[in-house]
Amino acid sequence: MATTHTHIPIDEEAVEATLDHSTNKDAFHVRDILAKSLELKGLDAPDIACLTTISDPELLAELFDTAKRVKDEIYGRRLVVFAPLYVSNLCANECLYCAFRKSNKDVKRRALSQDEVKHEIEILIDQGHKRVLLVAGESYPMEGFEYVLKCVDSVYSVKRNNGEIRRVNVNIAPLTLDEFRELKAANIGTYQLFQETYHRATYAQVHLDGQKRDFDWRLSAMDRAMEAGIDDIGIGILFGLADWRFEILAMMQHIRHLEDHFGIGPHTVSVPRLEPAFGSDLATQPPHPVSDIDFRKIVAILRLAVPYTGIIMSTRETPNIRRETFALGVSQISAGSRTNPGGYADDEVADMSQFSLGDHRPLDEVIRDVASLGYIPSFCTACYRLGRTGQDFMDLAKPGLIKDHCDVNAMTTFMEYLMDYASEETRQTGEQCISEAIQRMPESRRETAQELVKRVREGKRDVYV
Repeated sequence: MATTHTHIPIDEEAVEATLDHSTNKDAFHVRDILAKSLELKGLDAPDIACLTTISDPELLAELFDTAKRVKDEIYGRRLVVFAPLYVSNLCANECLYCAFRKSNKDVKRRALSQDEVKHEIEILIDQGHKRVLLVAGESYPMEGFEYVLKCVDSVYSVKRNNGEIRRVNVNIAPLTLDEFRELKAANIGTYQLFQETYHRATYAQVHLDGQKRDFDWRLSAMDRAMEAGIDDIGIGILFGLADWRFEILAMMQHIRHLEDHFGIGPHTVSVPRLEPAFGSDLATQPPHPVSDIDFRKIVAILRLAVPYTGIIMSTRETPNIRRETFALGVSQISAGSRTNPGGYADDEVADMSQFSLGDHRPLDEVIRDVASLGYIPSFCTACYRLGRTGQDFMDLAKPGLIKDHCDVNAMTTFMEYLMDYASEETRQTGEQCISEAIQRMPESRRETAQELVKRVREGKRDVYV
């Protein structure tokens, strides 16, 4: 594979200078930035750097409240739900924080056959899932990249009663431009890839071998994806490798690059923290551990910095941390996750997992918990299938028009889940949640939601606007 790539500057000196000038800002200055964020136009680097320094409890409460207001204004009370699908833990890289790294001889290596992929999907469909994130180690079986395309086809091929996976998002190694075109043609949703850390020296220290050692090849992957026509991309940081304040500002440089060159930034940002991984001392003792309070700050600051970008919270975190971050800006969550190939069929196997989970609850319990908090679990995939992606999505989101679609579709897909898969206790909680949420809707949206939810109750499926 040729390693030519677009030069994307991550100006570390500029980041450090911005952080150096962010100290000792008074409460008036902080409140001015919070007021500015309510205009829903994002924040620049000095503003973000200032917010990272907040420690006063009163100002911290105001930061969290402002993030909640922005989250409610743009996303309302809906939370998109998905499950990761690990198809392979084969890997040629040497990443010190990961159980899948090639030198870890104690991990049992496995790449699922297409029949095994289909069996995993049958289990996820029977749980009630409608969208998955396909994940593979950064090496493939004999078919090479073709293996990924076959897996995507296998996921879409499974139909069970009223259930199917309606959208496959993908988290795999960086591809060439031509390979990204093939991935686009496979009808995926979002292409997701984490830089892990934007700090070059740290990156080199934790990525010792393999293609992933090439910082710029990885960083430029999103340019190739978007050039290939994939306009929904997801980026992220593995918090704990370097100073989280540096990471946020460096990631913002990456986001601004994408906006300048393609007109839009990422569709989602993920915020995983380092968690213990089988055979990794680094994962057990992160170089720059992120406290729970700083983690909440990260979510809140990102919500204000990129208000229209989704924030994904994985099951790495505990149920309590996940609950707290819903209000601070999280818009997508995984649920009932397994992080090892074949993990849904055999959830007793732990020594092939990529990292330790903090939330082990099954999907039904997570859905009941989310609904009891007044949030609407959404399994919607309508925007992907109707072409409301990339710039088209932002054109609807920024004037607030996307709620006319997403709020209604969240209700119908949640009702599908309640009718087809939920336990009786979850169904009762969910029915009450839907009823209350519909009553809070504006009248025009309420009438549409009531009509479509009624159609689902009557047996219709996959209805959306």
